[in-house]
Amino acid sequence: MKKYRCTVCGYLYDPDRGDPVGYVEPGTPFEDVPAGWQCPKCHAPKSAFEEEGGDSVGAK
Repeated sequence: MKKYRCTVCGYLYDPDRGDPVGYVEPGTPFEDVPAGWQCPKCHAPKSAFEEEGGDSVGAK
């Protein structure tokens, strides 16, 4: 599964780990993370994340 990095603070979302702070279970692909989820470090919106080595996700 692809990893995504916050463009504001650099936090790396790793689907193998999920986000226990944001109640995202391990094994959850970034695409399945709820739209209202925020970066656990800086509280940036999901739309502020980019695929590692890829393009911006963008708000949907």
